[in-house]
Amino acid sequence: MSFKEISLDVADALRHLTQWTSALAWEDVPEDVRERAALIFSDDFAAMVAARNEPELLSFREGVSRSSGRSEATIFDGNAYRHDRYSAALYNGTAADWCELDGGYRKAVCHAALYCIPALLAESEATNASVRDMLLALVVGYETVSRVARAFSFPGLVLHPHGGLATIGSAATVAKLRNFSASSATAAVCTGATLVIPGPFGHAVEGALIRNVWPGICAQNGIRAADFVSIGISGGPESLSDVFCSIFGATASSAPLSDNLGQEWAMRDAYHKMHACCQYAHSTVEAVLSAIDAPLDPNTVKKIEVATHWKARKLDNAQPKTTLAAKFSIQHIAAATLTFGHAGAEAFHSDTLLRSDLTQLRDRVVIVAHEPEQPEPNDRPSRVSITMSDGRTITAECLSAPGGSDRPFPPDVIMSKALAIIDEAYPNFNPIFRKLIKLDEKTLMGSWSDIVANYCIPTQ
Repeated sequence: MSFKEISLDVADALRHLTQWTSALAWEDVPEDVRERAALIFSDDFAAMVAARNEPELLSFREGVSRSSGRSEATIFDGNAYRHDRYSAALYNGTAADWCELDGGYRKAVCHAALYCIPALLAESEATNASVRDMLLALVVGYETVSRVARAFSFPGLVLHPHGGLATIGSAATVAKLRNFSASSATAAVCTGATLVIPGPFGHAVEGALIRNVWPGICAQNGIRAADFVSIGISGGPESLSDVFCSIFGATASSAPLSDNLGQEWAMRDAYHKMHACCQYAHSTVEAVLSAIDAPLDPNTVKKIEVATHWKARKLDNAQPKTTLAAKFSIQHIAAATLTFGHAGAEAFHSDTLLRSDLTQLRDRVVIVAHEPEQPEPNDRPSRVSITMSDGRTITAECLSAPGGSDRPFPPDVIMSKALAIIDEAYPNFNPIFRKLIKLDEKTLMGSWSDIVANYCIPTQ
């Protein structure tokens, strides 16, 4: 097929998708997907709140506050500051990926909820949307951006999805909240495609903190895309292919955009994270934890060999300079997990970057290929061999880290993680989230803005 034919097929499939999403009602969503939506929302909200004390974000918030417009949406940083919806989406989107605790979509390189929730929070509070309408819009945005992610295949880990996809998810989410027609929803997605950011994937490994800002900028842009469509300013019907194929070099397939609508639900293939680092390295964390009974003194370790999949082998940075780089460094992830006995936030604090025993141990980490390559869901394996100074070798392997659909965490485990984070900042919020996860009808019918006003009370 010619590029023109492919573009027309993609445009037609997108129209089919938006016809379905614009007509989708809460009653059409299966019960298990509704429950997943509430769980994903709660988990990613907690990931956002978790970043509230990061020093760069404190300065970032001050900058946002100085230029903000009228108060209509909350910045969730442990306080109750309200700004215009665009500023709130910018800050919350930037915070949401900072700690690397947000979940993702397993079938593509895509953090689908991250690409929807910052815009969703801001727009819902500004327009007094109900919680039920919020969750329905999240289902639509998640379904849309994950299908776009599957429809366009990029060269291996070149374009970072946070910049390349987040505007799509935000635009689709806001279009649903505003009850756009199918044609207007199509226009919002196409317009959003022209407002994406060509962010290099390597920025995460290098530790360039601008990578953390991309979801915030894209959340803003997604809201603006919906604004523009409402006044007759939009992209073209083939904008998706023009941007992702002609400019970014993707290959396209229209089928993932429209196949099995209402039968396959992307949220069923979501994954959740307990470790505060890139998901490609979670199997390495699990392998290290299986190999050791307790934290080890780094000075007693002669070598750590990590045999892992090709995506994880891209995370090669023995001496990360920022906390972001540490979260995308196999060397740091392996060394810190061994030293702390976990891969939580403490293992990636800024003081770990220059700690001498960790600095030396990172240089003793060797990354090699895990052979043979494994099919899904075991396509992200890791085998760790730890050689001790006394000559002993400890080996353990993890073929698939917990958190995905093949090894899901129980919902109560995810909620315990989320509620523990939220409780530190907004203890009055926890009863609401407990009701939300149970799909309590009164909570679903309540307005998000009223809930925030009544329960988003900072810890004194």
